Amino acid sequence: MEEKYGVGLLMGVFDMFHIGHLNLIRRARERCEYLRVAVLSDDLVYKYKKKRPVIPLEERMEILRAVRYVDEVVAITDDPSRIIEWERRPFDCFFSGDDYAGNEYWAWEKKELQKRGADICFFPYTKTQSSTMIREKLQESQADPDDK
Repeated sequence: MEEKYGVGLLMGVFDMFHIGHLNLIRRARERCEYLRVAVLSDDLVYKYKKKRPVIPLEERMEILRAVRYVDEVVAITDDPSRIIEWERRPFDCFFSGDDYAGNEYWAWEKKELQKRGADICFFPYTKTQSSTMIREKLQESQADPDDK
């Protein structure tokens, strides 16, 4: 049986909310008693991804507040480090898609969180849908058929 945590944390952009987001949120909630979702501000998204979200921060947060699996939604406006977030608002486990599982920085962060009594748990990434895929589909749908 998988370990059940007290407070769980998800952190992300959650732009153009889709089934991959819902799958991640649902899986996280199954593993914790209380789920906090931290949403990166528009400026942070631009800083790290070099593109702006389609949906503004406050609207992304409001959408997440309406999801029944979510207990709390907070904004991240400065540093998206899980260590800093744990110091601000402690949690027992940080949940993420497994697309970050092999990242060296995340391995270091996992060790640092474990020193604080927290863990990182990865879930299978939903490969059939992402915000990037939605953006690409939107661009394709706007293309002039004569350009092909």
